[in-house]
Amino acid sequence: MRLCMFSPKDRQLERGWPGRIEGDRVIQLAAQTLQAFFTGGGKAREHAEYPLSEVRLLAPVRHPPSVRDFYAFEEHVRRAGELRGRGVPKEWYEIPVFYFSNPAAIYGPDEEIPYPEGSEELDYELEVAAVIGAEGRIAGFTVMNDWSARDLQRKEMRVGLGPAKGKDFATSLGPVVVTVDELDGSEAEMVARVNGEERSRGNLRDMYHSWEAIVAQAARNTRLLPGDILGSGTVGSGCILEHGDRRWLQPGDVLELEVEGIGVLRNVVGPRPGT
Repeated sequence: MRLCMFSPKDRQLERGWPGRIEGDRVIQLAAQTLQAFFTGGGKAREHAEYPLSEVRLLAPVRHPPSVRDFYAFEEHVRRAGELRGRGVPKEWYEIPVFYFSNPAAIYGPDEEIPYPEGSEELDYELEVAAVIGAEGRIAGFTVMNDWSARDLQRKEMRVGLGPAKGKDFATSLGPVVVTVDELDGSEAEMVARVNGEERSRGNLRDMYHSWEAIVAQAARNTRLLPGDILGSGTVGSGCILEHGDRRWLQPGDVLELEVEGIGVLRNVVGPRPGT
């Protein structure tokens, strides 16, 4: 199934309704959110149908219980290490590591992303995210953009606790969640475009750590809740930092992250604070 949160364009609902997409139609599901739908085992009565052209897709999970972003692509880890003057730590191969991001800063398709105050080096990160459903299992996959303020992050990382304000301002999710019966997360072409120009390309099959290992690590000594987000980490070449050309994002830039089998997550960069 292809699942979404949506609002009819003539209603402008903030939270929206959960829906199932069939071709060019969206069928409303009798649940408050996709989290509630997953908690109920992925079953719900169906309500009205709407033409897809007459609805606005929202973030599929607006208020996740948690956002864990992993570091699962070796090429990205190697390149990031080279930029910091070090190799890939041996521990990286032993366990899938992650950091917690901000569940209160989630953005959906076509939303404007606020330019972070105090930064001049705004970056995108091309990722796939697993959405947790019932009983701590993956319910489906969506596209994820782990926006990064590289200059803020650079200072923070020198302290040794990982990113904080360099990542705190925005994470984009969408446009839909594709359930595991249609997309198992093992392979998918991934592309990033800035103002129509292709800037990154990779494939989900290049993940070193499997989704099974990622879920097991996330659930270790705790429990996963419906709606929890587990990011794959950035695919190799999937951010400006790796390119080394310092072509950082500017206000008004249009970002399109496309993942085969899921769709295009599009956002526009907002103005700098105070302008």
